[in-house]
Amino acid sequence: MAKVACVALLCLALGFAQEVDDNSLINDLEHIKALNEYNKNSTWTAGFNRFFDGQTFNDARVYLGTELLHIADYEGEIHEDHHYSAVQDVPTSFDARTQWPGLIYPIRDQQRCGSCWAFSAAEVLSDRLAIKTGKSTSPLSPEDMVSCDKGDMGCKGGQLPHAWSYLVNTGIVSDKCLPYTAGTGSAPACPNKCSDGESWSSSKVKAASKYAINGVAAMQKEIMTNGPIQVAFTVYKSFMSYKSGVYQKHPYEFLPEGGHAVKIVGWGTEANTDYWLVANSWNTNWGLDGFFKIKRGTNACGIEKMGPPYAGMPAMPAKTVVV
Repeated sequence: MAKVACVALLCLALGFAQEVDDNSLINDLEHIKALNEYNKNSTWTAGFNRFFDGQTFNDARVYLGTELLHIADYEGEIHEDHHYSAVQDVPTSFDARTQWPGLIYPIRDQQRCGSCWAFSAAEVLSDRLAIKTGKSTSPLSPEDMVSCDKGDMGCKGGQLPHAWSYLVNTGIVSDKCLPYTAGTGSAPACPNKCSDGESWSSSKVKAASKYAINGVAAMQKEIMTNGPIQVAFTVYKSFMSYKSGVYQKHPYEFLPEGGHAVKIVGWGTEANTDYWLVANSWNTNWGLDGFFKIKRGTNACGIEKMGPPYAGMPAMPAKTVVV
C-alpha cells in the first residue's frame, strides 16, 4: 500500500495526465482535456484532429512505418561542412515556402499505409527538383517507392537511407504516371508502366546524390541551401493530439508508439522556444493544417539524430512535367 501511495504522490507531483490505453480513442475529449491540463506547463496545445476521428491509438500505429536509425552509424555518409561555405549566418527563422514560393509541395495524405518513409522522401526530392529547375513540376510518386522499392517493405515500413538508395539507383516516376493507391494498407504490385500513357523510363527522376546530415547547424544550412530535408522521430501518444504550439513529449511518456518520417521545411522561435517547422503526411485536417512545430536543439524525440536526417540532390531529367 505504501508503494502504491508513493507512486500516486509522484504522479501527482509530476502533473500526471490521464492514463490511456491502446484501445482509447485519440479524440476522446476527456483525454484531450487532461493533456491540456498538463500542457499548462508546456509549450503546446492538444486538440481534436479530424484525421484520427473514430480511431484508437492501436489503430494509429499503422501510420508509423519508419525504422529509426542513428546518425552515428552513418558517419561515412555525412555531408561535409565545406558544402555550406557560402552560408555565413543562419537566420533566426526560415520557411522554405516563402523562400521558394510555389515550389514547395503541399501537405499530402498517406492514408492507412505505413508509407511515411516514401512520402517524405518523394516530397523532398520533388521540392528540390522544383527549386533546381525554378518551376513547379508534377509531384513525384510515393507509390513508386511503396510498390517497387524491394529494399523496403511498402506499407509495412522502410528506412531513410534505403529510400534514398532507391532514388539514386532507380528513381521514381511522377504522380501522374503512378498515382497513390496503397492507402488501404495494401500496396499493389509494381506495374512498370504509366497509367497516363507516358513512358515508364522517361518519367523516372533520379537523385544524383544522397547523404546524411549531422547536427542542427548543418540541418539548417542544408535547408537554406538546397531545400527541405527528410527526418524521422519517435512518436508518443500525446503527439497524435497535437494542435498548435511547439511540441514536446511529456516526461511521463516512456513507451513509444513507433517511428515516423516527415519533411522539415524551416525553423523559428515561439514563446522563447526554438522549433523546427515540419510537414506531416496526415492530411490538412491534423495539427497546423498538416504542419507541426517541434522543439529544436535538444534532439526532441530523436528528430535531430534518428532517421538519420537525410537528403540528396536531384539529377536533371530529360524533361520535366509542368503543372
